[in-house]
Amino acid sequence: MILDTLSNASRYYSLHPSFEKAFAFILSNNLDDMEDGKYEIDEDGLIAAVFEKEAKTQAESNQKFECHDKHIDIQVCIKGKESIGWKPREKCTEIKGDYNPEKDVSFYVDSPEMYFGMEPGQFAILYPEDVHSPMIGEGSIKKMVVKVKI
Repeated sequence: MILDTLSNASRYYSLHPSFEKAFAFILSNNLDDMEDGKYEIDEDGLIAAVFEKEAKTQAESNQKFECHDKHIDIQVCIKGKESIGWKPREKCTEIKGDYNPEKDVSFYVDSPEMYFGMEPGQFAILYPEDVHSPMIGEGSIKKMVVKVKI
């Protein structure tokens, strides 16, 4: 898991062949003005989703303590203050249901080991080994999630 500000995004381009293109999309758009919805970044399946929703409590968010097998998430805070629960997958012990290959998601019964905060202009890179519960906070949170195929 990586947590940083968008002004440092170029430091992470070498970590994945699609990161430079993903961050170029993020940085070239006025995120405040982007409408809710999905945006195709390229023909290879690099997509972004923008949404604004009411924040959840820790208990609500932890019901969807999730991770992905085939994608890396780049989660960008656009508006509001968001907390995200986190725990390394290797420490999770109880899977909740079956892996959903269509949505590339597994859920866990476990609880986060820690929480970290994000404010506008910050991002988190969450790899398959990062089980996470996003959207924790108060009020409305607007964010972008870019799905990067592994």
